[in-house]
Amino acid sequence: MGAGIAIVAARAGFRTRVFDVRDDALARAREQTEGFLRKSVERGKLAADALPQIMAQWSGTTQLADLADCDLVIEAVFESLDVKHELFSQLNTICPEHTIFASNTSTISITEIAGGSGRADRFVGMHFCLPAQLMKLVEMSPGLNTSESTFQQAWAVCEALGQKPVKTQDSPGFILNYFLIPFNNDAIRLVEQGVAEAADIDLAIKTAMGYPMGPLELLDLVGMDTQKLLCEAMHGVTHEPRAACPPLVRRMIAAGHLGKKTGRGFHVYADRKIFGA
Repeated sequence: MGAGIAIVAARAGFRTRVFDVRDDALARAREQTEGFLRKSVERGKLAADALPQIMAQWSGTTQLADLADCDLVIEAVFESLDVKHELFSQLNTICPEHTIFASNTSTISITEIAGGSGRADRFVGMHFCLPAQLMKLVEMSPGLNTSESTFQQAWAVCEALGQKPVKTQDSPGFILNYFLIPFNNDAIRLVEQGVAEAADIDLAIKTAMGYPMGPLELLDLVGMDTQKLLCEAMHGVTHEPRAACPPLVRRMIAAGHLGKKTGRGFHVYADRKIFGA
């Protein structure tokens, strides 16, 4: 998800710095970004001379200190409140006071994450939809302590990115995942019960409902490990039975069938190119 958000930012003309703890992950993100943009040129979605300009805006680092000059930091790590608190507490000592912190979380309370950031008034939820480089929707959520000025600045940046923001309250799943997590779990249970093969379920949903991607294709992009965390977070707050993690997800994780990132999930993949490339 982080790589997709970085594409959106760099493509919109923003100087974009991508942080990861591993050099190989950064190298892969840059390769995926260039591959996606090249495909955009081939499809006539992007001017050829724009590609090098966008890539010049993109840089990677394994040093958090290199984010010291950022005006906006968007976090896209996995759904762990402790990990997010640790990251933002470090960033709070690195970034200047005016820097706005944002989280791409889809299930954890923005107020809770902001509470461990050291700057709850300058913290906002910015949930990009997967795949971020193709989807325009961003769910914008203020925490209880988010200042109106911060929210309006983040909203303006979202629009400058070429995205379509919608305001949501700080509630589990916001709008999209409140529906999607149970819906995707229903699709998983159809596979689990042998009702139909994954490819046929995806085809049925895409054909009947006009969706560009089937639920199991989307889950392969999300990753089974992430889906498990999403289910646990959503079910832990709402206690909605359909939000509970299906047993098949746990078995797929144990087998290493996490989705596109491992080459196999509900479908089999020959490469690890970013979606749309």
